[in-house]
Amino acid sequence: MSLAGVAQRFGLRWAIRGVSLEVPAGEVLAIVGHNGSGKSTLLRIVATALRPTRGTAHVLGLDVTTSAGALRERVALLTHDVALYGDLTAEENLRFAARMLGQRPTRAHLESILDHVGLRAVADERARTFSSGMQRRLSIARIFLRTPDVLLLDEPFNSLDADGVALVSALVEQTRARGATVLLVAHDLQRGAIQADRIVAMSDGRFVEDAAAATAPDITEPAPDAPEVLV
Repeated sequence: MSLAGVAQRFGLRWAIRGVSLEVPAGEVLAIVGHNGSGKSTLLRIVATALRPTRGTAHVLGLDVTTSAGALRERVALLTHDVALYGDLTAEENLRFAARMLGQRPTRAHLESILDHVGLRAVADERARTFSSGMQRRLSIARIFLRTPDVLLLDEPFNSLDADGVALVSALVEQTRARGATVLLVAHDLQRGAIQADRIVAMSDGRFVEDAAAATAPDITEPAPDAPEVLV
């Protein structure tokens, strides 16, 4: 993955201010920072959900702007918003997601995924009746419909209990084990005991630190002369 001078503007506000980043295949990269620092916007650009205002971004060797369709088949994004259809059941939500991916799964296959995320017993209940943690699990279930080459996780531990956190942590480790890349945005890396290969911090749309995974960066006071190119 390679980002060069990527910037994103919403109206008069710059959410990302010309960042560059190199992420080798198979790396687990954690991105930390305060609310509004640009973390989620960066993930959406990598996922092709946003077209960058400036700069270039290549994921799996493909341009996120000109090859968005091909990339979407190989990249999975878990957003901080669960994005479920409340009047559909858990099984119906998962089936709809599968069909959007061009799949025609059997009920048995969908039930096996729901079982994996701890929701098989409520497969026929409407999503709007679920707790926030259950809705989060259902959102995570959609990732198991395929095997992405790049996994993007935006605050994946939100609303989850200890078992749910363990589910996400195992997903990260499984993705790493097969050589795929993970970008993880989280306020609390310790909660998931994620062993990231690298940690970077964002503030005001810029990278302010590049830290070894063993040491969480202090992002309270961004260094004024910190480099914006992280390799």
